[in-house]
Amino acid sequence: MDTLSHALWGKGFFGYRGRPFWSLFFGALPDLFSFGIYFLVNLVFNFSTFKFGKPELDDIPNYVFTLYDMTHSLVVALVFVSIVYFFWNKNFAFAMLAWPLHIMLDFPFHTADFFPTPILWPILEVKFNGISWSNPYIWFSNVAGILVIYIYRYKSKLFRSK
Repeated sequence: MDTLSHALWGKGFFGYRGRPFWSLFFGALPDLFSFGIYFLVNLVFNFSTFKFGKPELDDIPNYVFTLYDMTHSLVVALVFVSIVYFFWNKNFAFAMLAWPLHIMLDFPFHTADFFPTPILWPILEVKFNGISWSNPYIWFSNVAGILVIYIYRYKSKLFRSK
């Protein structure tokens, strides 16, 4: 799924306890800390040969795969969320739940051909061969789901203010 959709899903579900911008950030965090870093490194150090679009797997450095595994693991995400919940701030931890939501939305919509989601890394190497999120049925369902959650949040806010 695209990073913007992940951020919007994160805010839609976890952005209503005083931390809306953090829920946007944590919804996008797994992609930002893997592909985002790769994008920035390429933009800065390989500017003359920089290309937009889906890169070939052979062109992607190993550190991106490692960062992807770390940031797309439910184990890692839940450890961090738990630490923040028990030792720092429960409301901030609530916004952080956008991170595991990102992972749960990713694993059924990534194919085995291009970055399948390692949800139980480093404990188990479990990866699923899902349906590509670029499939029109998935893409339009994603957009519809985002609209539904934001319409619900808007109407809930109106109802509570009356």
